[in-house]
Amino acid sequence: MSETSYLLAIDNGTQSVRALLFDLQGNLVGKGKVPLEAYYSKQPGWAEQDPDYYWSSLAEACRLLWASVDIDRSLIRGVALTTQRGTVIHVDEQGQPLRPAIIWLDQRRAEAEGRIKGPWGWLFRLLRLEPTVDHFRTQAEVNWVAQNQPELWARTHKVLLLSGFLTHRLCGRFVDSVGCQVAYLPFDYKRLDWAKPSDWKWQAMPVRREQLPDLCKPGETLGRITAEASRLTGIPEGLPLVAAAADKACEVMGSGGVAPDTACLSYGTTATINTTRQRYLETIPLIPPYPAAVPDHFNTEVMIYRGFWMVSWFKQEFGLREMQRARELGVEPEALFDELVNGVPPGSMGLTLQPYWSPGIREPGLEAKGSIIGFGDVHTRAHIYRAILEGLAYALRQGKERIEKRSGTRITRLRVSGGGSQSDAAMQLTADIFGLPAERPHVFETSGLGAAIDCAVGLGLHPDFPTAIAAMTRVGQVFQPNPEARRVYEQLYREVYLNMYRQLKPLYQKIRDITGYPA
Repeated sequence: MSETSYLLAIDNGTQSVRALLFDLQGNLVGKGKVPLEAYYSKQPGWAEQDPDYYWSSLAEACRLLWASVDIDRSLIRGVALTTQRGTVIHVDEQGQPLRPAIIWLDQRRAEAEGRIKGPWGWLFRLLRLEPTVDHFRTQAEVNWVAQNQPELWARTHKVLLLSGFLTHRLCGRFVDSVGCQVAYLPFDYKRLDWAKPSDWKWQAMPVRREQLPDLCKPGETLGRITAEASRLTGIPEGLPLVAAAADKACEVMGSGGVAPDTACLSYGTTATINTTRQRYLETIPLIPPYPAAVPDHFNTEVMIYRGFWMVSWFKQEFGLREMQRARELGVEPEALFDELVNGVPPGSMGLTLQPYWSPGIREPGLEAKGSIIGFGDVHTRAHIYRAILEGLAYALRQGKERIEKRSGTRITRLRVSGGGSQSDAAMQLTADIFGLPAERPHVFETSGLGAAIDCAVGLGLHPDFPTAIAAMTRVGQVFQPNPEARRVYEQLYREVYLNMYRQLKPLYQKIRDITGYPA
């Protein structure tokens, strides 16, 4: 291995796209970042974006990267791409988008037309799973497009995720990584491939196999950078584009959290807790594990859909004072928001939040809503902010315990990444609530680092994944649990938080019946 070899990782998230240059020791050498408008809404609940906006932003991020570093680009050995999950794009034969991308945050619903037929239908009726199957059908973006835009659907040559769309723009091929397939599409999560012809998912949506891209495992070569892509991005023509995985999967590997006893917490727009294992394991029955960034492995994931979106919501609605003051002082807003958190005692003086701002599928169910209980005249916006952070940590701890119960493996280490991990206050209360040291990785850009690891192994720059992960990931700062805070949190978690959903579920169902929300 040459110490002067570099790897280019492109990370297209919800809030920004980053072009990241890593060396073979996992050091971030350079970065170009372009903020993104997450989506626009033509109708209430819709979330769409122009696919070409992502492509032009990617190219701009690359140009910003080249302007920030002084290196010989011939030393870059390969490129890997990681993106947000579940964003669907319909394209024609030339790969041109036929309509705006439907973003993973979109809330529109299709109709579940007719029943699943044959043995699958009998089985679903016998096991009373038809509501779960119908939820899958109503969530599937391809069903909505086929029902509401049939002429456009008839012209659809391929249905791509954002990763597949950008891959086509980079190398000119309709191909994608197995590790990126997290969407309402006919994918077999156990076999890590498109579903067999007999699978019920082909009945649940109109998409045909030939409308889906070919798939490669993480570490395999998807194609090579075309002349046109090189002209727009500055990436050297002919460089191999190596398959990586979706952002959450890459984040897990980039954090070094690939042992079954290590949980990776992602404090992003969606908050998740993941472990990595070779065996297919459903943490919640019928909710599959997702493909890992390590080939032929799975991420057992529990997700809080709105996650640190709630933190952004709080900052937008109640944090203008801190945002303005941070600009005046020339400091990061997180430092001032940490002051808010640290001014409130652990447990937020009884204010307890359940973070189901968006409903689930099974646990929590379709009726679930968010709630905050325990208000008194002592509570301020600082208490609400801390209660949001605590509620997310409670929910992820509950996810940890579900994973432990289903897998039989005790989780002994926590790696915490994502935007929220930059808050020392969030890291400390995570350690306190879990009762475990919370480890922050050595770099913030863990999704990009995970993609770079896939690239390094795929090109033979490291001999295998364990070697690459050991060489390119390491722990930065560690936050130890505070015994006094831990005692408070243990009681609140066991005696209050764990009872909230069960106690409030009948009320959530009544609210849904009366108001029709959530639909």
